[in-house]
Amino acid sequence: MASIYPFRAWRYNPSAVRLQDVVTQPYDKISPAMQEAYYQRSPYNLVRIILGLPELFDAEHGENVYTRACRDFKAWREQSILVQEKDPSIFAYAQRFRVPGTDEIKERRGFIALGKLHEYADQVVFRHEQTLSKPKSDRLNLLKATHAHFGQIFMLYSDPAGSVEKILYENAGPADAEATDEYDVLHRIWRVSDPAAIRLLTSTMADKKLIIADGHHRYETALNYSKEHAPPALARTEHNANDLPQPAYPEAAVMMSFVNMDSDGLVILPTHRVVHSLPSFEPAVFARAAEQFFAVEKLSEAPAASYIDTLRQQAGTVFVAVTRNGALLLRSKPEAAEAVLASLPENQRRLDLSHLHTIILDKLLGLDAEKVREQTNLRYLRDAVEAVDQAQRGEADITFLTNPVTMEQLREVAFAGSVMPQKSTDFFPKLLSGLTIYALE
Repeated sequence: MASIYPFRAWRYNPSAVRLQDVVTQPYDKISPAMQEAYYQRSPYNLVRIILGLPELFDAEHGENVYTRACRDFKAWREQSILVQEKDPSIFAYAQRFRVPGTDEIKERRGFIALGKLHEYADQVVFRHEQTLSKPKSDRLNLLKATHAHFGQIFMLYSDPAGSVEKILYENAGPADAEATDEYDVLHRIWRVSDPAAIRLLTSTMADKKLIIADGHHRYETALNYSKEHAPPALARTEHNANDLPQPAYPEAAVMMSFVNMDSDGLVILPTHRVVHSLPSFEPAVFARAAEQFFAVEKLSEAPAASYIDTLRQQAGTVFVAVTRNGALLLRSKPEAAEAVLASLPENQRRLDLSHLHTIILDKLLGLDAEKVREQTNLRYLRDAVEAVDQAQRGEADITFLTNPVTMEQLREVAFAGSVMPQKSTDFFPKLLSGLTIYALE
């Protein structure tokens, strides 16, 4: 099933830079303000490679963000800002954090390694969300320019006994490197280069199936790139001189972080939907139309946190809708919803977001799947406060607060070969980019 490999990672040189100054959130989670802050933090911050800023005279000089990424990556290696591990290794990776909105402290444990790229039809790697074409084009341009992977695909595997974590963490000493990010998450990694431990880990993972938690666009980009660069079968080998597994060819694998989906450290946050720029929208008209499919209850004005608490206390499919006129609690009417959702697989009909996208966005607001895919009238926000504020300030027509997808729902949908709407899950915390780098050449 799952094939994983150690690799000779490129890593930031601790004698040249402070790790905390150069690593970043994943590229698609970097806001313009964060991008600017990363630029100011260090001339070697990874943002300059994975999400560089265009410059004034780019066209005249034949430059762009991708050519600069290639130039910087080459220069940083030559200057020993980045140095390569001597031995093929796997990296234990732990993240200690406070669950947003609570005082609960958790630790999510996993490991970084290369993972073999598979077509979804092979039923080794499973997706759970739809993808968009624009992000894949951008990531492909960066991959072609740099021939390297700078962040990890977030993969889930099932291991109720925790056998993988025992191999990695049972005798772990002080961390090899650590950094605290802007969300006050402590990230720590340990290098594992002992061939016996690596062989035990790869054999333990060999029967696992994988679900992409985060990184669908980068995974599909890497898969397409791999197929373009596949050599003849006779030129491929999956073992090196130390009898450690390795990819059949460099592009056949991508850097991944593997996390046990049965562990307590997994946290999925909701991603709220903010609808804006509709040709005509009247809160009262929407409320009346929604009554066909939902029991509609007017809520007293309250902070966003109170609305989230209200959601958590409800059973069944429920949303809070916020407009400039106030907030509504929408409880789905199962019989009315059933007819609209009849064409969806049963496991998707049980998802709150299927009700939201199919009934509310499409049927009530006229945002069909194509408009949702193009994000013409839709924004996705983790921050409930900002989502509510945008509706109350009139910067959006209506905001829908949702409960998170559960791990059980994600597992069921993914292993059935189905997909959820875009931005269905928000795993917290994110994996830092730049902890390890996989260069293809």
